[in-house]
Amino acid sequence: MSEPQSIVVRAYAKINLALSVAMPEPAERNGGINPFAGYHPLASWMAMIDLHDRIEVTARAEGEPSEYLVGWDPEAPRPTPVDWPIASDLSARAHRALESVVGRALPVKVVVSKRIPVGSGMGGGSSDAAATLRAVRAVHGLGLDDATLRAVARGLGSDVPFFLSARPAAVIEGLGEVVTPVSPVGGHVIAVIPPVGCPTAAVYKAFDRLGATRSEPERERVRALASAGALDPMQLFNDLQAAAIEVEPSLSGVVRALEEATGSRVMMTGSGSAVLVFPGDNPASTMTRIERAKSGGDARLAGCVAMVCRLLGDGEMG
Repeated sequence: MSEPQSIVVRAYAKINLALSVAMPEPAERNGGINPFAGYHPLASWMAMIDLHDRIEVTARAEGEPSEYLVGWDPEAPRPTPVDWPIASDLSARAHRALESVVGRALPVKVVVSKRIPVGSGMGGGSSDAAATLRAVRAVHGLGLDDATLRAVARGLGSDVPFFLSARPAAVIEGLGEVVTPVSPVGGHVIAVIPPVGCPTAAVYKAFDRLGATRSEPERERVRALASAGALDPMQLFNDLQAAAIEVEPSLSGVVRALEEATGSRVMMTGSGSAVLVFPGDNPASTMTRIERAKSGGDARLAGCVAMVCRLLGDGEMG
């Protein structure tokens, strides 16, 4: 008897180098019910970094039940309780969505070894979903093209289509469905993971409460930054940072402490809570300053974990 087909893939984290968010879609559009009511149009320059989850998918025989396991890798920088129903994990949802598309069961065992912190705004769940879609297609030999996978991805979350891209950097527009690859800029960032997470839905609700007035995202601004060919930290921005701090006020202190300790540009990624420090050509010395501030007793950084992350280049996503 042949061994079951199995594949291991990496699900990389992302950072938002620029993020513009508009007011939510209205309840009605063009005289009818708007199926996207409440969703926020956005424009974002996203890039993958070398921090990643590990997804192992093994095909099972016809008639066998599927199984999903989610746990933390021993090297995870910020493990937290897996306190959500495994069946609702985005990797499990991605598998079931693919079954719906092909109209039959695709029995698998999916093992997710997480390293990307939950609630950090680094896209861990979305990346897991995209990796699961690719892996299930492979182990079951499905003749589905990439366009079909992208259609499935759109129903799973606004970040999932980006993670199906064959390139590690892109401009994302619409509700996440428009993905335009751009040249990666390379270099390093320092990701600081606070001891709190930010639920995405809560951050968007706070964004609305704070009185967003932009009817359309700043697409041209984001495109210009992404096409500049270099990373200028002082030009980067995140429209959700104030909302994330509204949800978790302690994040304001983390940002200020890192600015004071490093003298570098500091910005949250996505809906938070991860805070990015842009160290230029000196990631090691910047890390030393952060660790010195922590060991010196700066209470604002208590419980924070810092790590140097590399922005991926083309051809590094295997």
